[in-house]
Amino acid sequence: MAHCDAGSGSHPLHQWRDNGLLSMAVIVAVAVNTDGRREILGITVMPSEAETFWAGFLRSLTRRGLRGVKVVISDAHEGLKSATGKVLGAGWQRCRVHFMRNLLGRVGKTNKPVVSAAVKTVFAETDRNQVHARWREVADSLRERFRDVAELMDEAEHDVLAYMTFDKSLRSKLHSTNPLGRVNKEIKRRTNVVGIFPNREAVVRLVGALMLEQNDEWAVSRRYMPVEKLTDVCNDTDAATMIAAQ
Repeated sequence: MAHCDAGSGSHPLHQWRDNGLLSMAVIVAVAVNTDGRREILGITVMPSEAETFWAGFLRSLTRRGLRGVKVVISDAHEGLKSATGKVLGAGWQRCRVHFMRNLLGRVGKTNKPVVSAAVKTVFAETDRNQVHARWREVADSLRERFRDVAELMDEAEHDVLAYMTFDKSLRSKLHSTNPLGRVNKEIKRRTNVVGIFPNREAVVRLVGALMLEQNDEWAVSRRYMPVEKLTDVCNDTDAATMIAAQ
């Protein structure tokens, strides 16, 4: 089965070791398949989010049959971004919501509304070429007063706007990891009850059971994306290349 896009989420946890607590990250990969439905691709527990660990996780998914990925959506994980291109040959979309949080973290409280309103005018654009032009206009308009904001916009432009490569009917589902919000909250709620896990296997058992339930729910729910448009994307062999080339 070809998966046309995938999102990932990480959840910090603690595992007890003989020499003290060890911080771990639970990684959950979710995809939209060619039938337009979401499904859980897999979970893993990582000691860090370096490229080496991301690459290992993605390779484990390809060994189980994952192929045809067009874009991976996540927050700003440089390790995942690099591994996505090398292992999957797919493009990468930086979560727009997380980007805005990072951006607004660079300005004082009183200036947040001004900066937020300016950047949101970019996201109101629907034309792919115009949105990039508008992005640069906003960055330049903010540069004198908010240099850190402008520099982040310069750096992140193509990653944040990668979703504009796709059909308009799909963009709202591709620009952020927000659709995984309910899944993430449930994982956090259940793991917080446990607090400290005795070993990696205990984490996998708990989160794995939750994800099996979620996968069953998605299998019988309404389609997440229209099949017709999704089929066009899956048949477009240049989509991932276009994103990577930006």
